[in-house]
Amino acid sequence: MNNEASAPARTRGRPRGNPPTRESIVSAARALFLERGYRRTTLRAVAGAAGVDPALISYHFGSKKGLFADVMQFQCANALTVDHVLGGDPTTLPERLIDAVTGLWEDADFLTLTAQGDEAAEVIREYLERELLARLVEFLGGQDATARATAVTTILGGLIYTRYLNPLPTPASLTPSEARHVLAPALRAALTPRPRTASPRANGRLGARSSA
Repeated sequence: MNNEASAPARTRGRPRGNPPTRESIVSAARALFLERGYRRTTLRAVAGAAGVDPALISYHFGSKKGLFADVMQFQCANALTVDHVLGGDPTTLPERLIDAVTGLWEDADFLTLTAQGDEAAEVIREYLERELLARLVEFLGGQDATARATAVTTILGGLIYTRYLNPLPTPASLTPSEARHVLAPALRAALTPRPRTASPRANGRLGARSSA
């Protein structure tokens, strides 16, 4: 008879028990991306800093690129929280949107993350398209919600690009307060519901009756 305790069988699939949360892994990854940059940060290093098995990171995030996307999008989502930005007074929504963008991008750590090559640029594009635009469409509602949300996202994306990613002298020289003053009217116009117009077929029928 073998008196040695048999080792517990290793199971595949989702880890059991109470593994560290995604947030703790994201926090450890963020610190390493800031310290070492994207290319020099390994999943093994993140796992060591978070105190988890590297397989757990692959399970939750799929790859280093997926983990980096979560790090950046987590901070984006915090800056554009529904309650703080979209849930306030509708008349000052343009100003809050601009303040949220400049507040996020004026943060030195976030700006360091965004400077980490093509990976960062791709994450930003995906966030604007899949998260911000989609959230605005849902928030605005109505027949023209997609058009209005697209206009808003285009203005905010232009602010990000010309002020932070590939800065032009004039936009980059503005203070956050000045940027709010300059862009709020354009955002307010973009957010305003479009008046309904008659369809071309209806106009044609109306013109035919008038000529008759």
